[in-house]
Amino acid sequence: MLLSLVLIEYFLYSLMKNPETIQMKLKGNTNVFTTIKNNINEVLSLTTVLKTSFGPLGMDKVIKQSSENIIITNDGATILSKAKMKGEIRKMLVELSLSQDHEIGDGTTGVVIFTGALLEQADKLLDNGIHPTRIAEGFSYATDICVSFLEKQAQNLFGDLSDYSFLLSTSMTTMNSKVINRSKRKLAEICTKAVLTVADLDRRDVNLDLIKIEGKVGANLENSMLINGSLLNKEWSHSQMPKKIEDARLCVLTCPLEPPKPKNKHEIQIENVRAFRELEKTEFEFFHKIISQIKRSGANVLICQWGFDDEGNHLLLRNKISAIRWVSGLELELLSISSGAHIVPRFNEITSSTLGFSGRIRELCIGTEYDRYLIFEDCPLAKSMTIFIRGGSDLIIQEAKRAMVDAMSVVRNLIRDSRIVTGGGSSEMACSIKISEKAEKAVGLKHYVLSAYSEALKVIPYVLSENSGYDPIKSVSSLEKGQRESMNFNLGINCEMGNIDNMIKLRIFETLVSKQQQIQVATQMTNAILRIDDVFSI
Repeated sequence: MLLSLVLIEYFLYSLMKNPETIQMKLKGNTNVFTTIKNNINEVLSLTTVLKTSFGPLGMDKVIKQSSENIIITNDGATILSKAKMKGEIRKMLVELSLSQDHEIGDGTTGVVIFTGALLEQADKLLDNGIHPTRIAEGFSYATDICVSFLEKQAQNLFGDLSDYSFLLSTSMTTMNSKVINRSKRKLAEICTKAVLTVADLDRRDVNLDLIKIEGKVGANLENSMLINGSLLNKEWSHSQMPKKIEDARLCVLTCPLEPPKPKNKHEIQIENVRAFRELEKTEFEFFHKIISQIKRSGANVLICQWGFDDEGNHLLLRNKISAIRWVSGLELELLSISSGAHIVPRFNEITSSTLGFSGRIRELCIGTEYDRYLIFEDCPLAKSMTIFIRGGSDLIIQEAKRAMVDAMSVVRNLIRDSRIVTGGGSSEMACSIKISEKAEKAVGLKHYVLSAYSEALKVIPYVLSENSGYDPIKSVSSLEKGQRESMNFNLGINCEMGNIDNMIKLRIFETLVSKQQQIQVATQMTNAILRIDDVFSI
């Protein structure tokens, strides 16, 4: 007892003598929360900009990179990657959105908005004195509840992967929020057919590199086409070569059609007419030997990665062999995959077994400037596709390309995992109700953290309704009431009519893997930001 009194007196004496010590400790603790709050404010300022671009009726953003180069888009990953972001926390959000875009292809705006909502709720919990570590633990626990609940609610609406209509509906849902949504059905059909053509359904895998996207300014989006083969932005090497070839046998070369040259510097001195005639004869024999070998193989179309001079071009025309020159390596690879041709590096390896086949090659002229494209159709293997996009401006074409890449990624994800959930904010509201039920049964800090997570999930239907021009508070409360009373978790917000409707009836679907990824990644980013208590510049 006496020892305790002595210790207390010593503590009070130290406090009176050095009050700065206690003040420094209190100030240090305040600085920790000040840094976290500053980071949260940075994120919220960014999510405020992105919120208006969310949903099918979201607004577009103009990103001015230079006086001549601008981008019009409402894609979250594009906005964040093209805009010049300052600050470490904002750069973390850019990486978050890009990771979602690379892995899933969709949900890039939603994941950032949900991250901002979680941090906004975390800010309120910090004001109530709850430590960031406890908040992070509670958010992780709530995420596990959401992921398991979504798996139970997911529906496998495909009897098999040939159920084209649901693939098309999910692809159209992805395009709802894009600039080109007026032509979403046409473009979604193109994307779905392209992915199904190159898909390996036995392995449930898709290589999207086999799908090439080309664009040309002119006409409108409805004139876009899917080519069952390859499209080359080239023309025949000679103007008198036929514009359309049936039953084409292709020879693909990666060596130039010209006499070999030494790699070091050299000179040829011709002193008289006889020496010139011998040189001319040697070159003619070289060309004649090569073209004879090509003709013996049975090829009637030559595709060369390099060029050839006028003499070689003339001899090809005389021997009725159509030719294309200066074709890129990627185009050669896609063409060889679809036609079955072997890419030949040397002339002496040309045989009939190295040839590829195409049912028809035709020349397509576009516009008044007569831009020419060569279309290879009816290739026997047909494992490469080309999407040719038309549009009124280059801005529309670039946005259509981004939208189609997102749609193809969604169809690929459905082939890998065909489970889907309903959209329109229905899944988020269902998870919010589930977590609020858990919060009611919990006590202490867990109750407050779970309640905050439940409120953050409501931001998705809230923003959907707000961007559609309706009363968000009324819409969210009506949605929550409808789901609680009917226990129908497929009810969502109809952005066109402004009412609560069944998303299955409207065919508004999202992939399960995309929804789970959004919730998990957003929570991980939130926890990472909450654990940053200071920023140093070295």
